[in-house]
Amino acid sequence: MSALPQPIEVQFEPLLAPWLDAVLQVEQRAYAHPWNHTNFLDALHSGYQAQVLVAGSTVLGYFVAMKGVDEVHLLNITVAPEHQGQGWAKVMLDALTLWARGQGAEWLWLEVRVGNLRALQVYESHGYRRMGQRKQYYPAGHGQREDAVVMSLKL
Repeated sequence: MSALPQPIEVQFEPLLAPWLDAVLQVEQRAYAHPWNHTNFLDALHSGYQAQVLVAGSTVLGYFVAMKGVDEVHLLNITVAPEHQGQGWAKVMLDALTLWARGQGAEWLWLEVRVGNLRALQVYESHGYRRMGQRKQYYPAGHGQREDAVVMSLKL
C-alpha cells in the first residue's frame, strides 16, 4: 500500500525585503531574461501589489501587479521551476483576481511571450482572452526580440 501524499500548508506573504533574495533566485532559474533586484525594488517602492506564495520557507511562486484606475496589470507571475505543473499559477491567479475585485478593478491585463505556450494555456483556462499583440516586446537574446500576446480578463 502506497502512502498518501502529505498535504502541505501554503500561504501568501507580502513580497518584502526578507523574501527578495529567495524570489530573485527563483526568477533567475525561471527565465532567460529575469527581472533584476532593481526591478523588484522599483515595484515595491511604487506600492505595487506583490505577494509570495510560500510553503514554510520555500518560495513556490510570486506575483507583482499594478493597480490602475479601473484595471490591474499583472507585471510578473512566476512559479518556481521545481513546482511548476502543480496548480500554483492558478492559485496565484485566483488570489490576484480576488484582490483586483476588492480594489474595484473591472479588468485584469497582462502580456505573455508568444512562445510561452504553457502560460498561454494557463491564462486561457483561467478565462483570459487574447486582445492583441505587441511587436518585439520582450528581449530574446542575441539582439533579437519576441512578440507579446496581450490578454485580459473581465472581472
